[in-house]
Amino acid sequence: MFTRKSFVLYLGLTIGLLLSIFPFYWLVVMATRTTSDIYSYPPKLWFGPHLFDNISRVMASIDFFGAFLNTLFVASACTILVLFFDSLAGFTFAKFDFPGRKWLFIVLLATMMAPAQLSLVPSFVIMATFGWVGTFKALIIPGMVNAFGIFWIRQYAQESIPSELLDAGKIDGCGFFRLYWNVALPILRPALSFLAAFTFIGVWNDYLWPLIILNDESKFTLQVALASLNGIYTTDYAMVIAGTLLAVIPLIVLFLFVSKQFISDIAAGAIKS
Repeated sequence: MFTRKSFVLYLGLTIGLLLSIFPFYWLVVMATRTTSDIYSYPPKLWFGPHLFDNISRVMASIDFFGAFLNTLFVASACTILVLFFDSLAGFTFAKFDFPGRKWLFIVLLATMMAPAQLSLVPSFVIMATFGWVGTFKALIIPGMVNAFGIFWIRQYAQESIPSELLDAGKIDGCGFFRLYWNVALPILRPALSFLAAFTFIGVWNDYLWPLIILNDESKFTLQVALASLNGIYTTDYAMVIAGTLLAVIPLIVLFLFVSKQFISDIAAGAIKS
């Protein structure tokens, strides 16, 4: 039955949805306009005819597809490595007892509290010592493990993986890695789906570290390449926004795919339980 309480609830959800969608709608509208339209008042709230013209100028100004492939490679490599190492460490922290486990986990949590900017200079010095400045290794290797991912998997595994199931596996002769691969990973799929999306989006949108470490235009990531569209004295914001729109589209596709997978995994787990 439709009550006043449900009406208020749906009204609030609708308003929240519209507020969430509006920035993306505004991004699309501005990508179809000229820079003078962006500054016009009252603002133009409907689509214009200049989308393909703006996109063509983006393609002429930067190597968009090269930067796209660079970003896709770095983001995919970091995501795969994070999923493996973080799930392995999180599973170990959650279900196995070993000397120093408590203190190691406290140190892990402490690293999450330090601002990432504090590590930029030490990280650059280390990359320079290894001779990795200007290479993809400097983007991938430091990002192949993160504290949040270990914490997230540890919390999920602690609640979702029954200790009795692991004990049964040990009785059947399963070693640690087989328990991880055949028992833990299937149960951790919803958590891994979220971590994959979180990591991929974070690496895809990263600007500061690639800006510092890369010195070859052929290896620029999308964010660094798009930043080069900003002029010293003037900036064609319509062109910049069109490039930003092209960079956002893959993330939307990824989010739709991963969210669907996440929900289906949660539903499957609920049915099995």
